[in-house]
Amino acid sequence: MKSLLIFTMFCFINTGLCISQEDSSVVSVGENHTIKSSILNQNRTIQIYTPDSYSDSTGKYPVLYVLDGQWFFLSGVAIQKAMKTPRAIPEMIVVGINTSNSQRQDLFGDENEKFTDFLVKEVVRYVDSNFRTSDDRVIFGWEAAAYYLSGLILQQSKTFNGAIITNGGYATEDQVKAFATEKDVYLFMANSKKDIYYIGSTDAFYEILKTNAPKNLIWNYSLFDDEIHESLAHLSIYKGLKYYYHNYNSPVFESIQQYIDLGGMDYLTSYFEERAERFGMDKQIDNSTKDALIWLAWKRNNFEYFTFFMTEFKDVLTTKRYSSAYWQNRFGQFYLKHKDYQNAIKYFKAGLTKYPNSQFEKEMQKGLTDAKNGKE
Repeated sequence: MKSLLIFTMFCFINTGLCISQEDSSVVSVGENHTIKSSILNQNRTIQIYTPDSYSDSTGKYPVLYVLDGQWFFLSGVAIQKAMKTPRAIPEMIVVGINTSNSQRQDLFGDENEKFTDFLVKEVVRYVDSNFRTSDDRVIFGWEAAAYYLSGLILQQSKTFNGAIITNGGYATEDQVKAFATEKDVYLFMANSKKDIYYIGSTDAFYEILKTNAPKNLIWNYSLFDDEIHESLAHLSIYKGLKYYYHNYNSPVFESIQQYIDLGGMDYLTSYFEERAERFGMDKQIDNSTKDALIWLAWKRNNFEYFTFFMTEFKDVLTTKRYSSAYWQNRFGQFYLKHKDYQNAIKYFKAGLTKYPNSQFEKEMQKGLTDAKNGKE
């Protein structure tokens, strides 16, 4: 029993978890890298995760830096893996920077300039030298690290394009007024009224930002009052990445009225042009958006805009998605419902000709007869 206890303690001390070689169900996340820091005069461990496509591609990837990686690295990995699947955000390299409890207050406080030198000159340089990274860098910090990042993002906009801070944060009015950059920099701030320890400083920072409105700083302050000091970090990374990549995904509208209120086709044109400029994507309206607007008008029974989108986005109707009896029947039935018999006949005939013996054959035959009778 004594030997078993010693062995178990050895496993946890040295690896954090002891796993038999036969247990293939356990998946490791990322790799540990040791940086011999001349600035901090110590060896520092960072965790680096590369996305699923990294080994099979030659492209460059944005990077999410996570301060206090010993606690929040896995949150960063899990969130980016979940959100990149529906293209809400791009695939990202995630870097966790571990800092012990005994060092956090000093390195994020009085010794913050030394930590910034370590972060920029050693960590970022190491990651950029050993991995295919783009210039798109976002950094996350909780509590003490949030206060540190409040100043960092105002001073190091050449290195970082965005910061996500939670349960803390503050910069003086002089620091905010001194902020100057030619590019857009993003700051997402989160807290909860239940975080009675730090909500005061976050609110004060919010007032300073609101009063001074620094040019090219795109910022948001959100309260999540169901959370407490210890529970908000994971949610903040999720919300912060959504905010930072707000125009990365295809736009989604809850109603035709929202589409109209935002500016209609002019809004879409501007959205995709701005997205192209920021992320290097095609500036043309993508098929996902065209599909979604056609379906929205169809589901909301708005025949006016259904007709408009079917005409405006007629190119998408030739894609593989609509090569089925299902869609020919759907469109035919919708036109028939609204007494556009000419288009109803067009789609019913196409469905019967291209997809004979489908499960919709009888329905389309009846629709075709009804459309012809209605036309007559």
